[in-house]
Amino acid sequence: MEYAKLGNTGMEVSRICLGCMGFGDAERWTHKWVLNEEDSRPVIKKALELGINFFDTANVYSLGASEEYLGRALRDFAGSRDEVVVATKVHGRMREGPNGGGLSRKAILSEIDHSLKRLGTDYVDLYQIHRWDYHTPIEETMEALNDVVRAGKARYVGASAMFAWQFQKALFAAERHGRARFVSMQNHLNLLYREEEREMMPLCRDQKIGVIPYSPLASGRLTRDPGSETTVRSETDQIQKMKYDATAETDRRIVERVAETAEKRGVPRVHVALAWLLQKDPVTAPIVGATKTSHLEDAVDALSLRLTPEEVAYLEEPYVPHRVVGPQ
Repeated sequence: MEYAKLGNTGMEVSRICLGCMGFGDAERWTHKWVLNEEDSRPVIKKALELGINFFDTANVYSLGASEEYLGRALRDFAGSRDEVVVATKVHGRMREGPNGGGLSRKAILSEIDHSLKRLGTDYVDLYQIHRWDYHTPIEETMEALNDVVRAGKARYVGASAMFAWQFQKALFAAERHGRARFVSMQNHLNLLYREEEREMMPLCRDQKIGVIPYSPLASGRLTRDPGSETTVRSETDQIQKMKYDATAETDRRIVERVAETAEKRGVPRVHVALAWLLQKDPVTAPIVGATKTSHLEDAVDALSLRLTPEEVAYLEEPYVPHRVVGPQ
C-alpha cells in the first residue's frame, strides 16, 4: 500500500479509499443493490488487511445504516481507532420536516452527534459537506464546521460535488473569518467524465487541496464492454444511468481504448482506469466503492501501474464535453 498526505495536511491516508455507500439497508434507501451488514464486513476487513486506512461514508447513505455497519466493523477489525481515517458527510435529508437536512448551524451540530453515535467514535477524521446549500449562508456553515473541529469532533473538514466558484467562496469565507479551512474535495472524476479538469482541479492544485474522486470507474463502465454483463446495480441504479447513459455512444471509444491499453499491458482494465486517475495532480486517493473483496485487490494492484505520457494522451484524446453532473 502507498500512503500520501491529504492535501496540505499532515494526515496520511492510503492512496485507495474504500467508499461505503454500497453498505446499508436496501429497505431504508433508494439503492437496492447495497450489501447488508453481514456481507459488508468481509469487504471492510479485507480493506484493512490490504493496508487501506481511509474509509468514506455519509449520514444519508441508507439513512445512517452505512455509518453503523462501518463503525462496528472497524471496532472489530481495526487494530485501534488511531490507525484508521474515517470520513463522513452532511447535507442530505435525514428526516421529514424543518431542519431535517442542509448545512445550517442547527443541522450540522445535530448531525455530527448523530454520525458519531452511529459510527461509535468520539470523532471523525474528515467531516465533509455533501453538497452546496443554497438556503444557508456559507459563513454560517463554515462557522458551524469550525466549531465542530474546535470541539474535537472532527480533525479536518472537506467538501464534495460543487461548482468551483462555490468552493472558492467557501475557502474565502473561512480565511476571512479565521475558520477551519476545507482540506479536501470529493468530486466526480474519471476517464468518462472530466469536466472537473476545467476549473475545480486547477483551483485545488493552486490551493493545495487533496482531491478524492468518487465514481473512479464510472460505475464499472470502464471495466467491461458495454452491455457485456448486467448486475443488480446496473439494472436498478437510476443515478448511474443519469450520469452515463446519455453519453454512452460517445464514451464507447474511451472504453475501447482502456481495454486496448489493458491488453497491451497485460493487466485488468480497472488497473488502467485507476492508474490514469492516480497520476492526476492533485488526486490523493480515488474512492473505490467495492462490494467484493476482489474489487479491493484489483484496486490496490493498480498502484503498481504507471502509464506513459503517450498512453495517457491516447486514453484522453476521444473525450468530448459532457453535461455537468455532480454539483447541484
